[in-house]
Amino acid sequence: MPEPTSILARLALARLALARMVPARLGRRGAGALGLAMVLLAASPLHAGEARPLADDPTLEARMMAVADTLRCVVCQNETVAASHAELARDLRAQIRQQLQAGRSEQQVRDFMVARYGDFVLYRPPLQPSTAALWLGPFALLALAALVWWRYLRRASATARRGGSIAAAATPPPPNGAPR
Repeated sequence: MPEPTSILARLALARLALARMVPARLGRRGAGALGLAMVLLAASPLHAGEARPLADDPTLEARMMAVADTLRCVVCQNETVAASHAELARDLRAQIRQQLQAGRSEQQVRDFMVARYGDFVLYRPPLQPSTAALWLGPFALLALAALVWWRYLRRASATARRGGSIAAAATPPPPNGAPR
């Protein structure tokens, strides 16, 4: 029997072999399910990703990864370009490698990426008026939460001193002087 060269030829031969091996008690439905399982198992390597080629120059690869570690993947947004598996991150790593091979410094490559994508591409953006919300926002929210908590505790302790319940302190006053 000639050796099949294509995946489709291999699948056709597997189906023929399956038809001979499947016992009659499985019936058409069982044979179809078994055939589908075999096709899915045989087709899974078709979608496997390409292996990353080894770098010709390990120092260049280390420099590229150091720069990519400081840049945010604009697709994933919470990963560095070095860690991301997105297609754009692969392209950015190739572009970084290409610029470093051309003799540009790490800072020049970062500046190029900032010019192209803005300060957002930096994993640690600088403190500027345009990025102040990124740096100060979490502290402002924390201060606001502390203020709300402090007011709640103050109100609860004042109500407890007057003999009321803490739950009554947490409920808003009734509208227009209606009884509680």
